[in-house]
This record gives sequence, structure tokens and C-alpha cells, in this order.
Amino acid sequence: MKIRRFFVALMMCIPFCGLVRAQSSDNGDGTFTNPMLWSDVPDPDVIRVGSDFYLVSTTMHLMPGAPIMHSKDLVNWETASYLFDRLTDTPNYDLNGCTAYGRGQWATSIRYHNGKYYAYFSPNDKPYKGYVYATTDPKGKWELVSRLPHFHDASLLFDDDGRVYIYYGTGQLRELKPDLTGVQPGGVDMKIFERDSTETGLLEGSRAIKYNGKYYLLMISWPNGGKRRQVCYRADKITGPYEKKVILESDFAGFPYVGQGCIVDDEKGNWYGVIFQDRGGVGRVLTLMPCRWVDGWPMLGNEEGRVPEIMEKPVQGCPALPLVVSDDFGKQEMKINWQWNHNPINEAWSLSERPGYLRLKTHRVVENLFWAPNTLTQRMEGPQCTGSVSIDVSHMKEGDVAGFSAFNGDAGVLSVVMEGGKKYLTMSSQVVALRDSDKAVTHVETDEKARVELTQDVVYLRIDGDFRVGKDIAAFYYSLNGKDWTKIGSDFKMIFDYRRFFMGTKYAIFNYATKQTGGYVDVDFFDYKRIR
Repeated sequence: MKIRRFFVALMMCIPFCGLVRAQSSDNGDGTFTNPMLWSDVPDPDVIRVGSDFYLVSTTMHLMPGAPIMHSKDLVNWETASYLFDRLTDTPNYDLNGCTAYGRGQWATSIRYHNGKYYAYFSPNDKPYKGYVYATTDPKGKWELVSRLPHFHDASLLFDDDGRVYIYYGTGQLRELKPDLTGVQPGGVDMKIFERDSTETGLLEGSRAIKYNGKYYLLMISWPNGGKRRQVCYRADKITGPYEKKVILESDFAGFPYVGQGCIVDDEKGNWYGVIFQDRGGVGRVLTLMPCRWVDGWPMLGNEEGRVPEIMEKPVQGCPALPLVVSDDFGKQEMKINWQWNHNPINEAWSLSERPGYLRLKTHRVVENLFWAPNTLTQRMEGPQCTGSVSIDVSHMKEGDVAGFSAFNGDAGVLSVVMEGGKKYLTMSSQVVALRDSDKAVTHVETDEKARVELTQDVVYLRIDGDFRVGKDIAAFYYSLNGKDWTKIGSDFKMIFDYRRFFMGTKYAIFNYATKQTGGYVDVDFFDYKRIR
């Protein structure tokens, strides 16, 4: 079995041999190439504690959620923990009559204070209450501290005098209790600035720091009819008055703008910006750039104010690390890189019932993939990537559907379907419509492109993603022996749609029932390569 897995991985790698450190943006010569993370890692907040950097990002309806990533050099990141395993405020997170697509955990703020790490986020959904988590070990378990009011796109700030504040919305400031268990009675509660005449559109995404005695608030600005940009407000006192400056207004690598993120320093006192860029079907990718303090302002980009394509790593000597990983499902616990689509049903999956395999069992009857529980995901990456799975479908029941997807609101899907006692492999495009109020699935438009009858119980499925400028294409393949691949169906155009999932396209492994429960499939491996 292990020999077969190695052979499949080798066959997938052959066309791209000679590509050094293809899993990372690290070039292996002391430099890296932007995007620093060419994958969906939006709304970043980054802190440094000693020689360790920690980053938190948005994953919305995926569980576990709020990934905490660790790095030694601001270039190579690995997932260290999650703030929570599941959310339970509403049945939306359980795919129970409604969904949390595009909602859930958003724009988390992470800070370090007096030996503890704190994180705040508030789901953009009912009951509109925020979460505060804390830990002494960001690679371990986080504990829920309190439920605060809803503060949109918020940023915590621990001041030198022991007072604690939260910036949020469009220039709102609120004082919190020092232990973050609630808002401070009689504390600061005010709007710290009014929009000037240029701020006629989006203005949000707060990221606040205190530096050299001044208060700095970074925000994303998108004036109506103008370019998306990063702005900074600064003041000598936290309550103001604040003055504003545009600190980044740049296109990059064929895309029109870069904007929303934070700044962080290294141990030597150098500063950097970690700013995301919208990149279509792959999602919102992270760029890393210098931050130059000019007349007391944190100016982003190189001397020309642009995002560098290639630059030196902030810290030398650190190994290249992958963000997305292969898995042979040979361990007793799921690799930390995986996330479920909504809350998982834990009794309906197993790594122990058939050692070396992931067993996905049907648990309830659903109409389509977008209602399916226990769909397992990892990110796709640019510029190109390829992922494959081997699935044993011998225990499927009538009406079961299992397979592999480039999963999003518009999804390209390879499905093994059990119909009339026979199994067929289909390739289709599936477009979901969601109700605005509770994100319930109201309709799925399915366009089947190809169908092949299967006469064996093990099938290999592969999806190649191409996120180069003007592409956003997924191509689909299958194999009956793990080495000879046949293209199936048509190329699929991946898109980013903020009205539905609000995230980049993910690899997804799934199994669901449309008629009866009791069936299951066994996934032998997920093999992945990023192609630079």
C-alpha cells in the first residue's frame, strides 16, 4: 500500500521536477517571492513575541476555526492551533436547516500582554456577540474568556497604563475592562474621527498599535470610483485628535490593488507590512513588504511605495514550510491543516476503524453537496497546484455521493454516485444559491459535463488548479490504477464571490447520502503539490 502511495505521488511530481521548495514562497537563497502566502489567508493580524511571529486569519464557516499560524521568519508559516473547535451559537453552524456560509469567524485581533495571548473576533451573524479567547501557549489550547458586544473588524490595544481598548467599525473606540470580561462602565466610548472628503466608500479593517508614544490605526480604504488602499490614522492621545495619511496605494502582479492588513517589527527593529490582495478564485493572498517609518508614518512598500516581487527574508536560516500538506491518514489524529465545512459530526468519521484510511460515513439524508456534513477541506494555492485522492467506494449505498471537489459557491465536482445498483463517476459544475437571511441553500444549479461507469471499487481522483493571471481554472482527472490519468469533463472557472462563501476555492473530500444512511467510503490518501 505504501509503495503504491509513493508511486502515485512520484507520478504527480514528474512534470515539475527541479522546482526547489515548491511548497513555499521561500526561494532557498535568502529571498522569497510575493505573494508570501499565495492562498486564502485574509484579514491578517500578526504579532511578534521574542523571535516568534504569530498570525491569525479568517476562515468563517470552517471548523476548527480562527487558525493561529507560527513563523520564525515572516515567510514560512505553519498552522499551530485554532481558537475553537466549533461554534454553537446557532444551528447554522450544524447545517441544520440553515448555514453559516460567508459568516462565522471574521477578522480576528491577536495581542500579547503580561505573559498571555488574547484574541477577539465577532461573527457577522446573530446573536452579534464577540468572543475573547486567551492562552499562555499559542500552540496549545485556547480558553474562552468572555462574550463581548459585537465590534466589527476590531483591534485590541493594551495601553501602557493598564487600560484596554478596542478599535472597530469606522473610527469607533471603546474601553474594555482590564481582564477583558466586558466593557468598562463609564469608560471611553466615542468616535475618534469623521471621514474626510476622500473617504466616500469602504473604510474598515482596524489594526491598531502604539509606537514611540503615538497611537496608530491602520484601515482599508476604498473610495467610490477610486483605488483600494491602506490608510493610517495617528494621534498623540488615544482619544485623538487623529490625522490621516495614505500609506499604500499600489497594484501588484497584474492585479489592481493591495490593501488590508497590519504591521509588525522584527527583533532588530525592522518593520514589515503583512497586507492581503484579492486574487480571484484562489481567494485573498498575503503579501509581505517593508514598512518604512517616514516622518512618523509607517509607509508601506519599497522606496517607490510598491510591493516588491522578490525581497530578502526578514530572518535568515529558517527552513521552507508548507501551508497545505499531503496526508496518508496514518495517524490517530487528523492533521492540523484540515478544516471541516461547518461543525463536524464526530461519530460519522474515523481514522481508527480502518487504520491508514479516513472513513467518512453518511449520517443524514441531504439534497446536495452544500448541505453535506463532514466535508473535509484544505486550501488551494497559486500559481498552480495539484491534489489527488484515492477512495474505496465499495460500501456506498443507493443514493450515496462521494468524491473530490474544487469547492466554493461555484464548485467543480468529481462525484462517485450510486444509482440503480451501479456506480458512476461524474464531473459537474455546481452553483449554489443562498437565502440572505440565514444562508439556507435554496437552489443548486448542476451541470453534468461527463459520466463514466465504474466497474471497480477503488478510484483515484485528481484536480489541478491554475491561478495565474487570467486563469483561475480547475481541471479534473481520474485513474483506475493510480498512474494513468484520464481527463474528464471540461475545465472549470473558479471565482470569488463575497455574497456567498466569501473565501477562496478549497480542495474538499466528501461523502453524503441522498436516500438512506449507513454507507461509507474509505479515503486512502490525499496527495498535494504546489507548483511554482
